[in-house]
Amino acid sequence: MKARNICYVSSTAPKMLSDFFQKQKSISFMGCAVQYFFFSCFGLSESCLLAAMAYDRYAAICSPLLYTVIMSPELCLQMVVGSCITGTFGSFVQLCGLLQLHFCGPNVIKHFFCDLPQLMMLSCSDTFLLQVLTSVLASIYGLSAVLVVIISYGYIIATILKITSAEGRSKAFNTCASHLTTVSLFFGSATFVYLCPSSDDSLSQSKLASVVYTVMTPMLNPLIYSLRNKEIKDALNKWKKRI
Repeated sequence: MKARNICYVSSTAPKMLSDFFQKQKSISFMGCAVQYFFFSCFGLSESCLLAAMAYDRYAAICSPLLYTVIMSPELCLQMVVGSCITGTFGSFVQLCGLLQLHFCGPNVIKHFFCDLPQLMMLSCSDTFLLQVLTSVLASIYGLSAVLVVIISYGYIIATILKITSAEGRSKAFNTCASHLTTVSLFFGSATFVYLCPSSDDSLSQSKLASVVYTVMTPMLNPLIYSLRNKEIKDALNKWKKRI
């Protein structure tokens, strides 16, 4: 989890931070292509992993007695490796499409990192096929992941409603709260950036939303998931008592 978050945020944050201290902000075309490849690779892998974690929460809530059997170490490893492979494949396909484009200038990216929609706007080539390819990949990765999350939480909510005790419901909800928070931040901000119509007025809002899923979500993930840790809870309770 920590290594994934570090790699994901490292694909965009170092260049963004260095640009803050440079008067002339520039990046080579190959540097831009490499940045987008790693950003897309970790982003697509993240969506697959969030879907896998939704299934994990489903197994923990709906079949607690069979959880260790269902979520075996072998299956967990296969989910992680499969997410990395599918993310790399999808990113490589988009990179191949990007390298086929021609850029005539002015090559000014109105963003803090090299994202595919902004790069296609700068191209003087026909980007129709790349747009179709991007939409297909977004449907396969994004919509499939969201569908898995929705179905998993549909079963989870149905199971929680059947629990008679309030303590049992609260415990079951707390099990899913951290993952649900991460899913909302990641897919909510990504949906706003890639599915909402783009315009000059929404450009600044799009940049802000991009910061949420490229920088803030990976940074907040360790904190969000550690809130379930008993030692963290005890430390927070002691801090509240001191205040």
